[in-house]
Amino acid sequence: MTAQQKKKMPELSRVTDYIWDIPTDYMEKMRVPGRLFLSPTLLEGLEIETLSQTANVATLPGIKKYSMAMPDAHPGYGFPIGGVAAFDAEEGVISPGGVGFDINCGVRVIRTNLTEKDVRPKIGKLIDALFRNVPTGVGAKSKLRVSDSELRRVFEDGARWAVEEGYGIEEDLEHCEENGRIELPGDLKVSEKVMKRGKPQIGTLGSGNHFLEVQCVREIYDPDIADVFGLRIGDITAMIHCGSRGAGHQICTDHLKVLGKASKKYGIELVDRQLACAPVQSKEGQEYFTAMCAGANYAWANRQMITHWVRETFYQFFGEDVEMDLVYDVAHNVAKLEEHVIDGKPQMVYVHRKGATRAFPAGHPAVPKAYRSVGQPVLIPGSMGTPSYILCGMEKAMELTFGSACHGAGRVGSRKAAKRKFRGEEVEKELLAKGITVKATHPSVLAEETPAVYKPSDEVVDVVHRVGVACRVAQVVPIGVAKG
Repeated sequence: MTAQQKKKMPELSRVTDYIWDIPTDYMEKMRVPGRLFLSPTLLEGLEIETLSQTANVATLPGIKKYSMAMPDAHPGYGFPIGGVAAFDAEEGVISPGGVGFDINCGVRVIRTNLTEKDVRPKIGKLIDALFRNVPTGVGAKSKLRVSDSELRRVFEDGARWAVEEGYGIEEDLEHCEENGRIELPGDLKVSEKVMKRGKPQIGTLGSGNHFLEVQCVREIYDPDIADVFGLRIGDITAMIHCGSRGAGHQICTDHLKVLGKASKKYGIELVDRQLACAPVQSKEGQEYFTAMCAGANYAWANRQMITHWVRETFYQFFGEDVEMDLVYDVAHNVAKLEEHVIDGKPQMVYVHRKGATRAFPAGHPAVPKAYRSVGQPVLIPGSMGTPSYILCGMEKAMELTFGSACHGAGRVGSRKAAKRKFRGEEVEKELLAKGITVKATHPSVLAEETPAVYKPSDEVVDVVHRVGVACRVAQVVPIGVAKG
């Protein structure tokens, strides 16, 4: 961000009560406006850096319509977290900053036929067991031992690899975005560092904002769609939030170096070096895209393995006749080649969603057949002590946001600041007083992830609901949380 931008707050143009535009005259090189999806309250708290990063993205070649920021947007690396941008499939660029370091960080929800009355008396021991059975935290190592050839299959086949190895069922794949696997558009090429970091981490939860929650369906907003999704008030769900771990981080790191040089090679002027990119059809661009797809596949395999161990743990406590069906799995750090209607014509674009969730509507061929009559489930996690939401993609998303919605609550403060201000032991007591049992690798994890450092999840969700991008279907509240 330049000194000029630090001082200058853009004069936003109000489109509706929940849509605001950053005009192209805010920055000299903006090719399209910035578009913000925010309530007035969320707008008041928005950082100038988030606005500037949204404007910076609008300077990249081949961008279509708008550089967008969802209601949970906050500063990130290059692109804001909560950013959405689509680039022409022939003349546009691809940028690791538009995907993030944790490639295919995402969320999945498992529904059960258990009720809160069944689970509440055992929640302490259940969370302890989940914490033991799912390796969690910085440096957590998998219970699996895979060879190099098996790891390459993980990168190529994603969740399908896990299911074929006996860690799930075919219906799990049907209820994943992209069926849990993006076909690699080129030959798999990843560094030795990627292999070294990826091998011991398949089926691990990681740290930071990643979590495994036992939840209860507290509210149903749309009974008809909830019925299609198999959700009922009082039922227990499990939510898994994690990504591609060290493998994805290394893929991003490796290609940022390459694309930083490629930006200069192809004469792309960057207003921020963190926007390192390459023409999407260049050798460098396609090699990054292929490696990113491999990272996304790793993440789907990772969440599938965790699902298997969650199921095993529930069976130990409640018997093997417990229903544990995957509702859906969505990615929220990924770039995808998709067809969208732009200026009345269908066009192929690379949609970058960084901290944003796909939200396709009823009838779209990418929506699983089980949900095609209503639309794709959109999973919006809360912040350890606050509600999470299950929404449904709507037709307006295709018009407004390239079929995208928010991805969570969105931070309002750094982890370092949170650890200075809050004590993990106190956060644990406060959550327990609300009926939420938590287990973490260290009290500092609870301090840096306390609900106070996140935007209200209900307000973020309210924006996408009111704009018509995704409609509220159900609210789920945590009763037990395992944190890394």
